[in-house]
Amino acid sequence: MVGRYVKAQLMVLLCGGLVGPIFLGVYFALGEATRPYIQWMFWVGLLITGADVLIALALASYGVKSDAKTQMLEANGVLALAQVTGIGETGTRINDQPLVTVNLHIEGPGLTPFDAQDRVIASVTRLPLITGRKLVVLVDPVTNQYQIDWNRSALVGGMMPAQFTLAEDGNRTYDLSGQAVPLMEIMQILKANGVPMNGTIDIRSNPVVRQQVMNVVRRAAAQQVPPQMHMSPPPTGPTAPYTPPPPPEPSTAQRLQELETLRAMGTISEGEYNSKRQQIIADL
Repeated sequence: MVGRYVKAQLMVLLCGGLVGPIFLGVYFALGEATRPYIQWMFWVGLLITGADVLIALALASYGVKSDAKTQMLEANGVLALAQVTGIGETGTRINDQPLVTVNLHIEGPGLTPFDAQDRVIASVTRLPLITGRKLVVLVDPVTNQYQIDWNRSALVGGMMPAQFTLAEDGNRTYDLSGQAVPLMEIMQILKANGVPMNGTIDIRSNPVVRQQVMNVVRRAAAQQVPPQMHMSPPPTGPTAPYTPPPPPEPSTAQRLQELETLRAMGTISEGEYNSKRQQIIADL
């Protein structure tokens, strides 16, 4: 707690909180003769310094509670997949990054599916995960309290590679990057056995976990192989070249949602947003 408070206090001071201590230092350094004229400096400096201490204490307390919640969910929570069903803007930016609302539909083993709404900072690294519509969450099965796990979400969303090398298969490497279902199953196996998700994972010393992960990897790899086509006689006459059907047009709701996301990111101005929105509505 002390170390966390010191870090929070330094951050507050660097973000403008140094004004208070500077005022107090100047007040006492100038001596008795000038104090009647700069009495305001003492009270302003004292007020700002007191606010600095209170803000640092609040940040440290929040950090401790957040860490305690993370540890509790990591130990007792259920690893679940959250589908992002909606994205909205809040009009707030934190460090020049938009704060957005996300509507989530959460499902996991042993959980009754439920819906929730959260506010998250749509940073450069998080935005592709949010718009990818799949996030990994840790859920308390008793209270349904949850926390988004951005590291695991990056794995499921394909932002991080998910490659598995099996010595039993001649050191063959299987790539499951972005495959949500098998990756969720593997992460649940690792979590159930207390294996941390820290970069490269070596489970050679745990044959039971290794065998379970290998089974999932092989099953997922087998499902990637397309079934063999039945042999058919060659065509006897000329055939027209195959033309793939055009992709389906996005719905009006999807176009409006994408427009809202662009405005929340600050990619388009308010005028461009209003013009595009009127155009979409006019197309109905």
